Amino acid sequence: MSQPATTDAVTRTEIRPRYEGSNICTWIGFKHVNYMVEEAVYDHLRQQGHPAGELYERFGLGTDITRIDTKILTAFHIDDLATATVRPTGVTERGAGFTVELTVERDGETVRAVVSKVAVQLRLDPRGHAVEPAPAALAPFVVDRLGATAATATAAGAKATTAAVEPVAVDADGDPLAALTAGGNSFGWAWRMPYFYCHFTERVQMSGYLRQMEEVVDLFLEDRGVSIKTLLDEQDWIPVVPHSVIEILDEARMEETLYTVYTVENVFKRFTYTARMDCYVLRDGELVKTATGKITHGWAVIENRRDWTLVDFDDRLLNGINGKAGRISGRGSA
Repeated sequence: MSQPATTDAVTRTEIRPRYEGSNICTWIGFKHVNYMVEEAVYDHLRQQGHPAGELYERFGLGTDITRIDTKILTAFHIDDLATATVRPTGVTERGAGFTVELTVERDGETVRAVVSKVAVQLRLDPRGHAVEPAPAALAPFVVDRLGATAATATAAGAKATTAAVEPVAVDADGDPLAALTAGGNSFGWAWRMPYFYCHFTERVQMSGYLRQMEEVVDLFLEDRGVSIKTLLDEQDWIPVVPHSVIEILDEARMEETLYTVYTVENVFKRFTYTARMDCYVLRDGELVKTATGKITHGWAVIENRRDWTLVDFDDRLLNGINGKAGRISGRGSA
């Protein structure tokens, strides 16, 4: 291992969006933009002598993104080639910090398309065969449990073990979603975590939470009578995401049921709305929060096969978001 993860070195790499993320026309959705950010960070670590495979196989350390805060400034299209610049920012509450900037060429000019702040922890995995001790330079980022904060490590190299969020008690015969969505403009969804949302054998990874955020938005809009297909078919409208953030607070494990709650927090002048996503698992009668995040949505009208323009919310969309109209199900909606 040649250099510590907090080296001041800046790395650059070229990345293309995956074809899977081109869902409507040729635009790339927020989840796959975040995937590009993830790949840039992992490639940075690889260039600095810390490839994820070697960290796990040699030292028993799972490389986990624990926070990703991404602002999308310019839409990506499927054939775009982005240049990713990754800059270390030192130790953060959630691990080693990085900023990621993605640029793309537009009409002969280099345009900044994405700015993201990322944190990484190295999760010690006791499974398998014996491993070597972690290099001293990496010790500040080693944890026994994802979500541990830097403040819980009392000395350099100490492994933080305590999550920061207190669990929520639930009655033995109570409905966790009903408890979590009571009194708010919220939608709840429960789903068993499959193995392909996990990595390093058992833990839900950041990309799994990005999938959760994408799906709970889709389910929420359908539940409120303003589904993505409805607005596409009737108005040529699509949702767009200028900002998303997800933070892992604790661990969710393979095949646990994840209770995901989506709560509308703010509607800004019929132009955008911001919602919070909170994820929980039920253990020993308590709901343990494993992740939290926020997402900002606007809507745009498709002008042609390449271009769209932002629009104001109409009454149907606004009332659906606010829970005042539409088909309200029993899955946790207000």
